[in-house]
Amino acid sequence: MHFCSFLLLASLIVLSLNHPADAGSIAFNQQVDTLVDNGGFVLSGNNHIVAEHNAEKLFIPASILKIATSLASLSILGPEYRFRTELYLTNNNDLYIKGSGDPYLTSEEVRLILSTLKEKGVTTINTIFLDDTAFQLDSRSNGSLQSLNPYDASNSALAVNFNTINIIRGHEGSILSAEPQTPTLPIMKSLGAYLAPGTHRINITQDHENISIHTGELFRAIQQELGIAGSGPIASQAIPENASPFHTHISSKNLQEIIPSLLLYSNNFVANQLFLTCGMKTYGSPATWAKGQSAIKTFMHSLGISDSEFHIIEGSGLSPENRITARAMIDLLNAFKPYSHTLTKSHGNFVKSGTLTGVYSYAGYVMEENRKHSFVIMLNQKRNTRLQLLELLQKNLP
Repeated sequence: MHFCSFLLLASLIVLSLNHPADAGSIAFNQQVDTLVDNGGFVLSGNNHIVAEHNAEKLFIPASILKIATSLASLSILGPEYRFRTELYLTNNNDLYIKGSGDPYLTSEEVRLILSTLKEKGVTTINTIFLDDTAFQLDSRSNGSLQSLNPYDASNSALAVNFNTINIIRGHEGSILSAEPQTPTLPIMKSLGAYLAPGTHRINITQDHENISIHTGELFRAIQQELGIAGSGPIASQAIPENASPFHTHISSKNLQEIIPSLLLYSNNFVANQLFLTCGMKTYGSPATWAKGQSAIKTFMHSLGISDSEFHIIEGSGLSPENRITARAMIDLLNAFKPYSHTLTKSHGNFVKSGTLTGVYSYAGYVMEENRKHSFVIMLNQKRNTRLQLLELLQKNLP
């Protein structure tokens, strides 16, 4: 009899830790049942679990996985890390450009590079050689649909403007760059020829060769705008052995400046550039998907998260093969608290969302006065009830 009483008492203690500890816990559970068909959640507060459901079951996280990629990058690369792009100049005034995965090699950065070359006395650029050998990718990011959508843009060691173009197609068929900082390039006219009139941002990587064409054309167009003479073909070619760089461009943005926009715009291309760079930093060049996976897993181990709780294929959350438990996600969020401000503020909370077909996730911090309560919601179901579930969790904070 005493043993049964002990079991009953132990059960009540467990329930009090795993569910809102008030008379409405039964009603709470009933409401959860109306919102969750296949999913899990955890709400953590004051260093203990306030509420949880399927906390140790693996779910597809979608874009909330970018929190893992961001925190791992900050740890492996460092908050002050800046990407480098090396420029080599031959006696024939040919220019070699070697990329190292800079996700923010934008038109503004290209203009800065060429302006610096001009200041250093470069008056002529003939052939432009592009070296992207720092990444060795045998496939696109797992989960990519190979569409024109920017979120499907492939990764590469040397890429400009996120491997996308932003164009305006007129009703009469004209095609112009939609950005004042970006010249109208030949590739814009060829890829935009079959688009409907209007403004379009599309990724250019359905044909992998377009990556080097796009990069080379942008360098050439800005070269001409700056009055640097020369002409010649654009080609993919590794730098000559034992060559010394004429100039090394250091990115204007450091990593802690990249992370907020990565999370705000949920940029898959940027996330996987960081994912691949983490692998290259840890295991050496060239970057591969396997090295990125190993680097992020090792980082997660340092947080006490095991392989049985976390499985990563790529760093953006686009792959439906990524998996994490809600409990592991809470451990990650607790470690991410110093960077909570990088998440989108919504109704006073800091939240990152994730969405795929049949996947609806939220992760972040519910604010209560000056306290941050880590929470995660992962629903792998047809119904998107994540907002109602978050509101329910907030109502049941102790």
